[in-house]
Formats: sequence, structure tokens, C-alpha cells
Amino acid sequence: MHHRIEIEDAAFAYPDGQEALRGVSLKIEAGEKVALVGQNGAGKSTLMLHLNGILRPRSGSIQVAGMDVNDKTLSRVRAAVGLVFQMPDDQLFSPTVFDDVAFGPIYQGLTEAEVRKRVDAALADVGMGGFGPRVSHHLSIGQKKRVAIACVLAMQPEILVLDEPTAGLDPRSRRGLIHLLDALPQTMLVSTHDLPMVRELFRRTVVMDNGLIVADGATADILGDTALLHRYGLE
Repeated sequence: MHHRIEIEDAAFAYPDGQEALRGVSLKIEAGEKVALVGQNGAGKSTLMLHLNGILRPRSGSIQVAGMDVNDKTLSRVRAAVGLVFQMPDDQLFSPTVFDDVAFGPIYQGLTEAEVRKRVDAALADVGMGGFGPRVSHHLSIGQKKRVAIACVLAMQPEILVLDEPTAGLDPRSRRGLIHLLDALPQTMLVSTHDLPMVRELFRRTVVMDNGLIVADGATADILGDTALLHRYGLE
């Protein structure tokens, strides 16, 4: 089976010299949903930004959806990998919800009718049907997170990469978001501190610490290993 994500020995340092990735290798199969956990500063967000070419490794290789991530493939990579940031306001900048969700499909050069179809379908997928005319900035944080996910779903990606999707949500919005992620068919890599969500939603968990993958296995085994959780600051 073709790996949707294949990272081989990726290393990356920020301009200030901070080594954020120190030889990371990770393979994720088509349709797998994988949790990425670790303390702040472990390298999780840095790793995620490599998956659609916002950052590039100093050495090693990154392949997504069967493509090497490089200058030539960048627009195709970004269509294949939907990246949802922790703060939805980083992603929502148009006057209305419809305009935000339509941005990607318009950029992809689709016809007006196709754009409208994609937007309606993506909003329906996240339980926000009918919200198209609303002003994004007047929505609750939970609604904004759903719209941010709709923005990437409208581009019909094969892979979803989400950074802290449940952060800042009230219990009801969090529950709704977990149901949503569970129902989506895409291959998924989700960075989170929400270990109860990890236990419920992901069969596989990858633990990062200090720029390295320090554990990768069945969620039940990793979350059942108290010594491991303690060692890497996971509560």
C-alpha cells in the first residue's frame, strides 16, 4: 500500500540555530489517523509545516501523496495536504464564511458553479451548512475551527494535518469536533495535548521530544505506559 506520508531522516534548524528536527522518520498509510503528542517545543508544529512545504528540511526527504515535496510539486502538494492551524484566525481573513471556504477552490481555477458546490459540501461536512453569508469574525471559536477545516476540505485533500484542533473549545464543541474528525475519511496527522481525545480517536500515537520521535505505536500501549508519559511530560 502506498504511504500517504513518508518522512526519511528529516533534519531542520531555525535561523537562530535551534535544532527543531534531528533526524525524524515517519510513515503513515493511506486512511490512517495518527496522533502526534509531546511537550511544547518538541518539534510537532515544525514537522507539520514540512508536510505542505512551508518549511523544508536541511537534510532528509519528505514525500506526501506519492510526491517529493519540492519547488516543482508545491502547488500539487498544497492541494493534497490540508493544514489546519491551531488559531483559526490565522486562516480566516475574508469578509464572509463563504469567501473563506471558496478561496482555495478559486485559487485552483475551478468554475463558479464548481466552487459553490465545493463550498456547500465542505460546510455541510463540518456541520456549518447555511453559514456561508455569516461574518467569520462573529463566530464562536468552535465554529471558526469548523470553518477552518471546511476551508481545507473544499480543496479535497487526501491528507489532513491539524494542530491542536480541540484547544480552547468548550466541552460540547470539543465533542462535536471529535465526531467530525472520526467521520472524515482522509489520512490524518493530528498534533494535540488532548490525551482523552487521542485515546478515543486514534489507534496509533507518535511521541516527539526534543526534535526526535521517541515512541511510535498502538495508542493503548503508549497511553498505558505511565513511565513513558511521565518521562516526556505528558499528563
